[in-house]
Amino acid sequence: MKPKVVQYLDRGGLPLKEGEALALYRAMRRARFFDEKALTLQRQGRLGVYAPFMGQEAAQVGVALALGERDWVVPSYRESALLLARGLPIHVLILYWRAHPAGWRFPEEVRAVNPYIPIATQIPQAVGLALAGRYRGEDWVVATSIGDGGTSEGDFHEGLNFAAVFNAPVLFLVQNNGYAISVPRSRQMRVDFVARRAEGYGIPGVVVDGNDAVAVYLEARKAVERARKGEGPTLLEALTYRLAPHTTSDDPSRYRTREEEEAWRSKDPILRLRKALEAAGLWDGDAEEALLRELEEEFARELALADQAPEPSPEMIVEHVYKEMGPDQKRAWEALRQGKHVEELW
Repeated sequence: MKPKVVQYLDRGGLPLKEGEALALYRAMRRARFFDEKALTLQRQGRLGVYAPFMGQEAAQVGVALALGERDWVVPSYRESALLLARGLPIHVLILYWRAHPAGWRFPEEVRAVNPYIPIATQIPQAVGLALAGRYRGEDWVVATSIGDGGTSEGDFHEGLNFAAVFNAPVLFLVQNNGYAISVPRSRQMRVDFVARRAEGYGIPGVVVDGNDAVAVYLEARKAVERARKGEGPTLLEALTYRLAPHTTSDDPSRYRTREEEEAWRSKDPILRLRKALEAAGLWDGDAEEALLRELEEEFARELALADQAPEPSPEMIVEHVYKEMGPDQKRAWEALRQGKHVEELW
């Protein structure tokens, strides 16, 4: 049986409290604003290689706002929107994308670990973090995210199996944007929905319209409540689309058509939620202009903070490997402090 795709927008009505709906929109619009600015900074040489998320704001923000203050997020490299919605300061995120050590350690109150670059390695570690909370007597839930391509990695399957067997309080968000970099879904799996894979591990698999922020938020909230009650993990598949390139070094025109992109632009998650808010009398052009002015001022302040970060010293890269440096790290640290090449020590 084909899974039902949960959807609320475009069907009339807005099944959220006014504050929830506005919080969703503001967080999504703020994330999009950051994404656009980050692309500009990268083109100016003021940011490293960057993974844009334009078009996937609803999936990330919907999950972020469904979590409690004590819950954790274990993101991959495309989850800047999720981190911003969890409260990560913009200047810290800018420094992270600059590979500056000041961006490698997030504030404790954000309850987020650094984004994972190797594909799917975050999945079993998120399960471990969830079980650690249980052993410590905490009731935190862990949300982790992955793309459709990453679900073909072994770590994904091992993590799901472990979470299922030990009933770990985890929300697995799969942002199915149709491509594993340049490979379409049909070339990487036989199943029509990633959520079907949950059946093999005996856990619920839910499919949502990933460009419907309301659907993502409400289904994520159900999954979080379920996990907190001790009912185990959930796989939430958000059907969405990456409107931007895979990274700033990618050329998506080589593997997808302009017609396809334009068709998905009409489903832009921010525009869809804004239309629903306007129809409910909760938003208008004046509110949008005021929000954009607010976001511009905030970004300018945060960028100035990032630009003021002192130039890092070479040995700092070794200080962030382990909690305590071992013999090899100490030798490398000393060499870097003295301006030597590390190869000279061996």
